[in-house]
Amino acid sequence: MAHSHEDSNTRPPVSPKDASQADLPTKTCGGASLSWWSNTLLTWYESHRRELPWRETCNPYTIWISEIILQQTRVAQGIDYFHRFIERFPDVRTLAEADEEEVLKLWQGLGYYSRARNLHAAARQMAEQGCFPHTYEDIRRLKGVGDYTAAAIASIAFGLPHAVVDGNVYRVLARYFGLHNPIDTTQGQKLFKELAATLLDARDPGRYNQAMMDFGAMQCTPMTPRCTSCPLSDGCWANANNATSQLPFKQKRTAVQHRYFAYLYVRTGEHILLRRRGKGDIWQGLYEPVVIENDAHTPTEEELRRHPLLHDVLSAAPLRLLAQNITHQLTHRHLHADFYVVDAPVGTSIEGYTAVREELRTQYAIPRLVERLFEMVDR
Repeated sequence: MAHSHEDSNTRPPVSPKDASQADLPTKTCGGASLSWWSNTLLTWYESHRRELPWRETCNPYTIWISEIILQQTRVAQGIDYFHRFIERFPDVRTLAEADEEEVLKLWQGLGYYSRARNLHAAARQMAEQGCFPHTYEDIRRLKGVGDYTAAAIASIAFGLPHAVVDGNVYRVLARYFGLHNPIDTTQGQKLFKELAATLLDARDPGRYNQAMMDFGAMQCTPMTPRCTSCPLSDGCWANANNATSQLPFKQKRTAVQHRYFAYLYVRTGEHILLRRRGKGDIWQGLYEPVVIENDAHTPTEEELRRHPLLHDVLSAAPLRLLAQNITHQLTHRHLHADFYVVDAPVGTSIEGYTAVREELRTQYAIPRLVERLFEMVDR
């Protein structure tokens, strides 16, 4: 859709520091300003937009898959997963009919596996309904779909006027308008959503939303924003006040939890011992070899030998250290692990674990930390 630039010199007002609803531009008093804002972003988007496979369609299923993959994944990493996922599950029905284990296996390496489980559950919701929902409210009811994802699908697939608000949008709006309202509070999030809705170009909401996301991802980046080439720089509060590193503002920081593991790759003849992780913890539904967790440090060899689960096994088999002090970071958790190999007698069993043929282990969905263990075993 073509956009006029006749009012390009009329810019939206810039708010100082904390803003209330009264500070924000409105459609009734600032129409020209809002038009300048959207024209500037869309002009930038014409020249800088990323060519992405899910932008070649208005199919809501395809857009939904891409949005779920990109919730916690960089675009460069997500593209290959997107292609594999669409090739295997080209529509809602094929995804709904799949086994959860197959979905998790295809997702392996992307992390945040609750996304895959929710994706599968939502496909089954839609299969029961008989179609992909076509209103924001109904899309929002899908398992694993929040405000941002619902707005993205509704605007891009159906042209509905709903503004997306994600980390990129928070950053652009906070810096330009100089908003110090915390984005991790209910009040702050409400204000940013209202501002985003006010600035939305209702003539082409899908394109506008994609322009905002690309602008935040490519121009107004978190660490080194490209202010010297930014078309919004003249009116940007953060640029004028040398404060881009301070915005957006968060009121509180989430404490990082440290967890300590010892993984034992127990080989018993042509089999290895695996278990499927249960509900209520990280990596739900994924597989892992024998694991012992400690509260304050990775279990020592002596502690492993004394452990009631392992005492009999390790009294009959050598314990070989494969790697030590392996670290793996999740969003709010730092995992510390030691890797061991145990060549146990044929028929060895451990409560809670199943013997699977070693050559078939690639058929099981595993977390990245376990994948690193397997890679070291194969060296």
